[in-house]
Parts: sequence; C-alpha cells; structure tokens
Amino acid sequence: MARIDQRDALEQDYLGGIAMTSHYVLDLQEVNDTTVTVAGGKGAHLGELSRIEGIRVPAGFCVTTDAFRRVLDEAPEVADRLDELSRVNPDDRDGISRLSAEIRHLIERIPMPAELIAAITQAVVRLGEQTACAVRSSATAEDLPTASFAGQQDTYLNIQGPAAILRHVSRCWASLFTERAVTYRLRNGFDQQMVQMAVVVQQMVFPQAAGILFTADPITGNRKVSAVDAGFGLGEALVSGLVNPDVFKVRDGQVIAKTVAAKRLAIQALPAGGTQEVAIDPGEQEQPALTDAQVVRLVELGRRIEAHFGRPQDIEWCLADGEFQIVQSRPITTLFPIPEIGDEENHVYLSVGHQQMMTDAMKPLGLSIWQLTAMVPMHDAGGRLFVDVTKSLASSASRAGLLEVVGRGDPLFRDALEIVLDRGDFIPPPADAQSNTSTDAAANTAPTEPAAKTETDPPAGPDPAIVPELVERSETAVATLRRDIATRSGPALFEFLNEAIQEHKRVLGDPLNMQAIMAGMDATWWLNVHLQEWLGEKNTADTLTLSAPNNITSEMGLALLDVADVIRPYPDVVAFLENVENDDFLDELPKLAGGNESRDAIETYLDQYGMRCAGEIDITRPRWSEQPSTLVPLILDNIKLFGPGAAQQRFEQGRQQAGEKERDVLQRLRALPDGKQKADQTKRMIDQVRTFIGYREYPKYNIISRYFVYKQALMQEAERLVRAGVLPEKEDIFYLTFEEFHQVARTNQVDHQLIQRRREAFRSYQALTPPRVLTSEGEAISGAYRRDDVPDGALVGLPVSAGTIEGRARVILDLAKADLEAGDILVTAYTDPGWSPLFVGIAGLVTEVGGLMTHGAVIAREYGLPAVVGVADATRLIQDGQRIRLHGTDGYIEILP
Repeated sequence: MARIDQRDALEQDYLGGIAMTSHYVLDLQEVNDTTVTVAGGKGAHLGELSRIEGIRVPAGFCVTTDAFRRVLDEAPEVADRLDELSRVNPDDRDGISRLSAEIRHLIERIPMPAELIAAITQAVVRLGEQTACAVRSSATAEDLPTASFAGQQDTYLNIQGPAAILRHVSRCWASLFTERAVTYRLRNGFDQQMVQMAVVVQQMVFPQAAGILFTADPITGNRKVSAVDAGFGLGEALVSGLVNPDVFKVRDGQVIAKTVAAKRLAIQALPAGGTQEVAIDPGEQEQPALTDAQVVRLVELGRRIEAHFGRPQDIEWCLADGEFQIVQSRPITTLFPIPEIGDEENHVYLSVGHQQMMTDAMKPLGLSIWQLTAMVPMHDAGGRLFVDVTKSLASSASRAGLLEVVGRGDPLFRDALEIVLDRGDFIPPPADAQSNTSTDAAANTAPTEPAAKTETDPPAGPDPAIVPELVERSETAVATLRRDIATRSGPALFEFLNEAIQEHKRVLGDPLNMQAIMAGMDATWWLNVHLQEWLGEKNTADTLTLSAPNNITSEMGLALLDVADVIRPYPDVVAFLENVENDDFLDELPKLAGGNESRDAIETYLDQYGMRCAGEIDITRPRWSEQPSTLVPLILDNIKLFGPGAAQQRFEQGRQQAGEKERDVLQRLRALPDGKQKADQTKRMIDQVRTFIGYREYPKYNIISRYFVYKQALMQEAERLVRAGVLPEKEDIFYLTFEEFHQVARTNQVDHQLIQRRREAFRSYQALTPPRVLTSEGEAISGAYRRDDVPDGALVGLPVSAGTIEGRARVILDLAKADLEAGDILVTAYTDPGWSPLFVGIAGLVTEVGGLMTHGAVIAREYGLPAVVGVADATRLIQDGQRIRLHGTDGYIEILP
C-alpha cells in the first residue's frame, strides 16, 4: 500500500497500470436521490440538481461510501472506538470529545489503498489536473428531510492538484467524527456505526457574490416568502459569521423587504490554492451584493428546485459572470409542517396542545384516537393537532366571541390571532361589520386580565346536585365499557370501539357536563373582575378556590402523600426504592419488612390513578400502571419533604385560608355603597366556584380512564398480531392510525415501510416547537404580552395563581427525573394532570405553555402555589439551580443574582 504522502511520486504509475474501479468514484451525473447510501446526502442532491432544467451545477464527481468503507477496513481499531462511541451518553462532552478526536486521528493516518488513489486521481485528471476544486463531505445521514446536519462535516475550498485533493478527501472522511457531528447524531438517534461518508469533488466557482436562498422564510415559516442572504466573494464569509449579509425578502416576484449590510470583508480564493480574507473597498461596502432583478431571478430558480424536491429548500448559490450556479440544496428541516387540507384557501389554525398543556409530538395512533373522540374537527401536522378557526374569524357573528374566549384563557392566542387579522388581507374584515371589527373592540382589553361580561349580576349556576350525578354516571359508563370490551378481539374489537367512541362523544357533549364546567369558570372570572373593581385586589379567586372539594386531580397529588405515609416507617423499603430501575419492583417489595403494606398502598393508588401519565392525551404514552417506576421519585420526594399526615394538613390549611378570605372580602364589601348587594352577589359566586371548580378536572379524568380501557384492548390485539407473525413488536401499532390498525386486524397484513417512515417522521417532529397559531402559508405566530409594567430583564407570562415566592429554580422536563428540595420552584415546558403529584412538593410553578383555566393553573390555585404560565423559552432562559423571584399576582419572573 502507498501512503498518502507518497502519492506525487506514484501517481503516474497508478494512472498507467491500474484500471479505475468505478464503484469507488461516480460522476455527479451518475448519482441522484436514490443513491444516498452511495453518494451521501450532499452528493445525491447535487446529482439530482444537475438534472433540473435551467439549473447550473459545477461539474464534479463523488468518492463513494464504498471507498470510505474500504479505507476503514485497513484499520480495525476504528471499529473498536465506534463501538465505544455508540454507548456514550449524549451529554458526556468529555467522552465524546476524546473518542471523536481519537477516531479522526486514526482515519487521517490510514494508508489509502492503491486502487482508491488511482480512481480518484483519474477523476481529477478528467476535470483538469490543475483545476481548482471544492472538496466537500457528503454523509449518508445528511441533507435528509428530517435532519439536515448542516455544517456538521467539513468542506475545503480551492484545492489544487491530485495530491492535495487526496489529502483533503481523507480529512473529509475524518470529519464525519467531529465532536459536533457525533453529538448531533447521538441526540437525533442516528447509529454512529451505520453512518457512512462520501466526498464530493467539484470544480471551484470564483464568484462575485454568494450566499444562501431559503425558499420559505426561515424566521416566520411562511412558505410564500423566500429569503436571500448575499455577500461579496465566497459564501464562507457568511457561513462563518465574518460579515453580516444583505437580506432580501421576496413574495410573488417582488422584493418586499431589503436590508443592505456594511460588508467590510470577503473571502476570496488564492492563486496557489486555499482562501484568504480581503478587505472590501469602503466605497463598495454598503453596495448591495445583488440587484433586485438578480434576487428575483435567483428566487425563481429556487422555486424550480423546490418544486423538483417537493418541499422548501435551503440553497447555497454563487454568482459568477452574471450566471447563478447552485452548489448545494437541502431540505429546511426547522419549518413546522402545515395541515394538509387539500384546497388553496387561506386557513388559520389554533394549537390543541397549548390548550391541553401537552405540546410534545404525538404518535399517529395517539393523534387519530384524539381526533376520533374530539368534539370538533382537528387536523394533524408535525405530530400535533390544530383546530381550523378560519370560518369563525371571517364572520362578524363569531369573530368577537372567539377572540374573547381564547383571550380569557391565554392572551397570547388572542394577540397572535389579532396579528393575522390586523393585516386585513389574509382574513378580510367581515363584510357586514367593516366599522366594528373585533380587533377594535379588543384593543383596550389589558392582556393580563381575563375578558369579562360588563353586567354586574353574577351568572346563574346550575343545580349543585348535578356534580355527583355526572360523576356517578361517568364511573358507571367506564365500568360498563371495561366489562363489554373484555370479550372483543379482531375486527369485532374495532367495530365495538367505533360505537364506544360515539358514546364517549355523547357523554362529553352532554349540556349538563358543559354547564358544570362553565359554572366554575364563569364564577372565577366574575370574582376576579368585580373584586378588583370593588376592592382593588387582583386574582382574589386564587385564594377563594384553595382546597376546593371534589377535584380529582388535586386529590391525586394529595393521595400520593398518603402513600408516602405508609412507606416512610420502613427504612428497608425506602432504601430499596432509592435504587429502583425497573418496573417489576412491586413484585420484590414483599421480601422486605413493610413491603406488603408498601406494595398494597402503591397498587391501591394505581387502581385509582394508574391510567394517568405525563402527556396523557397521547394514548401511546406509558401509563403509571404500565410504568410504575415513574412514581418512585415522587414518592421519595414526599417522604423527604413532608411528615406524616401532610395531605390532610395541607387540604385543611387551604380550606381555612379560603374561608378566612371569604369572610374578609364579604366584610369589606358590606362597608361599600350598595355593600349588601355586592356582598350577596359575591357570596353566591364564592359558593358557585367552590361547588363547581373541582369538576373542571373530572371530564379529563373520565376521558383518560376510557382511553386506558381502549389502550389495554388495543395492546392485546397487537399481541395477537405479534403471535401471528404479522407484527415484529406490539408497539409498532403506535405508528398506525386507528383505521390503519383496523385494516391490519382485518387482513393480517401490514406495511412495514410505512411504519418505519412514520417512526422516522415522529423522531424529527420531536425536535420541533409547535406554534400557538399557524396559517396555511406556514407562518408560525406565538403572540406577545405587550406589557410595559414589568422590571427590565424580567420574563413575562400570564399570572394564574397569586403570590410572590423566591426559591431555587428546578428545570425539569421529565417527571421521572424529579429531585426536589423544600422551597424549589418548578420550571418546565408544560404541566398536564399527570404532573400534578409533583405540585405538592414545590413552592411555585413556571411553565412555557398554559392559560388561566388550563389544568396546571387550576391545580396551582387549589394548592396555593404562586404560578406564572405561558413564559416563552422559560426552560432555556432560566438555568437549573438559579434563584428566581416569581410574581404570581402580576405575571413575571425575575432572575436573581
């Protein structure tokens, strides 16, 4: 074997005596999107680009993944390091750094086999032996629809001569294992040993200008707007951040926005190879790199490329001698998908996840079950669900009502909708209400306060007796469902479930059910608005609802304190639980002193609440009954933080505080003009809120109880299909919709490739952040609070539970990893009912998602926890362990020194 540093002397011998091995080197014209495993993502895309009419791509060739594997065969020690790397934790930066450096060092020093040198050298000679080239990495896990890997591997510009190109091919191979690339793959679930590296060698373009074209706006997500970044010289100056680019926005063939930057530097090629930074003449620094006409022409080329690939593209371009050349195109993977409606009309969608306090991606079975059981049509996109509110916004009869309802619960929803409406072109003002649009009516509504009815008379509530009646009716229905489903299997199971789902919707739509829910919510809004007006107090209902009775979710958290009381006296059980790793720990408990009592307490809890979990609206999520180890950290925290009888003590303390607040409010009201009437009205509302606010949580409990019955039956059916050899794993059904699963049960046939595609898509969706409001053009709108009454640097949110508290921030994204100390403030993305057992151990709550009447807010008020929700990027802006001051009454957080 010849070593790389011997190539100059041996080159002619190879060219004269060894035939080129074609599977090591392919011309770009020989590769396309079907050859990613051979040419890598970049090479395959360049080959595909060269086939598009009117698109100019610099000539070149691809050193295939066969060559890469051939080289690694020369160094088996690389495989040993890769095996070790595959077991490294993605957060172990030191381990990743050490192993990736060792692997790169080994690869760069592997002697290149003679046949590879010959094949690559022949290809270089065909391009022109002294032609300047760009040598670019092209990994198989690169430029994919679900993961771009942009910038993760290396590119070398203006490389001249076969020997230099051979050296840089080896460097590209080694760059597959840069620390950043390894970390990216680990965090995105790619197997380090399966990813291969090809290398693209292309004729170098020496441009007057270069940059990036996004065929969809990467900031807003709007698919109708293209964005162009442009600078002088090679595009490396922009990519490396040396200069700010000129930025152009284009829509419908027109430049609609333009920012020309002062470009003091450019990167240009050196005659002898390599690149250098050069200063731009002061008189030219603020000249645009492209004319408007050139920008529009470039965007037209980009739309042609986008149409070919069928999705928005991130395109690298060069302008040389008045012509655009394309040197790369990859999918934009950060855009949130748009619901597929099938028409060309404008649509506005509201996020269901933000209302349900669960914004994680859901698997297809979870999405389809929620859609089937929902009371309104829902559309899926990016693993989330959205409701189309276009018709409501377009009608004067419903626009104002919709804005009021969403604004009551979450002002960010309202603000985002008003951003769309204020433009006047996407959803035009209703024809019959041009002079009285809802946006005008809403202009004076303070964004931190719930909208309210103007009349003083409190809303009349239903008969309190309906609450126990509705609960009994629900429990009977679930018991009947559990009994009747037990004998069903195969297609008969799905036919039964279709009928059960219709019954499910009928119960949810019962007018009495809605009356009970709204009675508590209406009373809360009435109290907050009128007591602020009459007494000058904000959010008084937060105290008046402390320890409200019959709240199934708050009772669930307190019941786990009772479980801790049973376990606390048994040190052997506590020590055992501290080391639990598997879900079979309940079977081991009877071997310990106090183990039987402890197991019975946990199982009793699971009998009542085991159908719940974090992210519970997704039926595919593991329930506590299926994964009881999830509860162990919470039980241990309760043992550590509380003494015996804490559940009853906390409930009684809250009840007393609410009673004292009621007496104080009524006494002060009676001293006002018309005080008796105000006090009587307020007393009726206090009684109403305490009677009905707890029921607010029960319908969700009923839904999740039914879901668990559905899931247990569906998993039994999946096990039958596994035994029949139809499915490899029962969890494969999670990647099918309900109807697709039904079809598999009918035919005993399944599309395994569909399941794999769905699995990969779900993995990509997990990295996306869903917007509150999404338009059919792809624009993602989050809304803003627009407040000027908070301290500089404070993080603004929605106040949902009164009080001010200082403490240590605990940023927790996984309930199973909770580890609390007394006085900690929980900071997380969302808290659905599955998080509420954690609430008993915290002093305050901050979430990125939520509204005044979402589950986390209701439970925070009943536990007396100061809480601020809807704080954008809270889990990123607040560091775990920082001390913060949470203002639950005024809705902001201060990060303390």
